[in-house]
Amino acid sequence: MWNSFKTDAPPALTAGGTTYAGANGDQIHTYVARPDGNGPFPGVVLVMHMPGWDELYQEFSRRFANHGYLAFCSDLYCRAGHGTPDDVAAKVRAEGGVPDDQVVGDAAAGMQWLKSQPQCNGKVGIMGTCSGGRHALLAASRAQGFSAVADLWGGGVVAAKEQLTPKQPVAPIDYTKDLQAPLLGLFGNEDQRPAPADVDKHEQELKKYGKTYEFHRYDGAGHGFFYYDRPAYRPQQAMDGWEKLFAFFEKHLK
Repeated sequence: MWNSFKTDAPPALTAGGTTYAGANGDQIHTYVARPDGNGPFPGVVLVMHMPGWDELYQEFSRRFANHGYLAFCSDLYCRAGHGTPDDVAAKVRAEGGVPDDQVVGDAAAGMQWLKSQPQCNGKVGIMGTCSGGRHALLAASRAQGFSAVADLWGGGVVAAKEQLTPKQPVAPIDYTKDLQAPLLGLFGNEDQRPAPADVDKHEQELKKYGKTYEFHRYDGAGHGFFYYDRPAYRPQQAMDGWEKLFAFFEKHLK
C-alpha cells in the first residue's frame, strides 16, 4: 500500500474546511480531503482524538485522500467555541468531554454526507485514535451503515460501572452484539488505557458474538505510537500499523 503510486503520475487531491449538519441538525465544521478525479472512491470518517481537531488529523485526512479515499473529519468540539486546538480541547476536557450520543450523531451524519457525494462508491469506513478510537467503535456499533471500523488504541472501550458518566453512560464493549461492520484494532502492549487485559476482554466479547475482526498488538509501543509529534512515536510499529490500516480498508471498502 505504501509508495504504491507511479512516479510519473503522483496522486493529486484537494482539501479544506466546510460545514455540515451534525447531530440535532447543528451546523459544525469539518475538514474534507478528496482525491482528484471522478472516482468512485470509498469514504472514511476520521474521528478526532482528545487533543482536539488538530493539524495531525488534517494530515491524516490528506493521507487517506492520497490513498484514494474521500476523507471527512468533523470538529467534535465545534459547539464549545473556537480558538487554537489546544485551548478548545482544554475547555472541553474541563467540561468532561462531549456526549457520546452527540458524537454518534455527528459521525452518522458524516457518513451520510459522504454517501451523498457523487464521487463516493457507497461504502464508508470510520476510524479514530485514542478517544476517537472509542468513539469510532461506538458509532459503528450504534449507527448502521458503516462498512468497516478501525479502533486505534481507544481507551475506555472496556469500563467499570464506576467509570461511566452521564456523557459516557455505556461502555462500547456492551454494544458488541450490535456491531455489524468488520473491526480492526491496533494496540501497544505498553499502553495502560487500554491495557492488554482490556484488549483481551474486548477480544473475548467479539469472539462470543462471532464478529469479524482482526487485532494487532505491538511490543515496544504504548499509547499514541502513530504520533510523530510526541515521545510516544514508534516509527517501525507506526509504519506497520498504517500498512495494516490501509490493507483493511482496501479489503472492505474498495
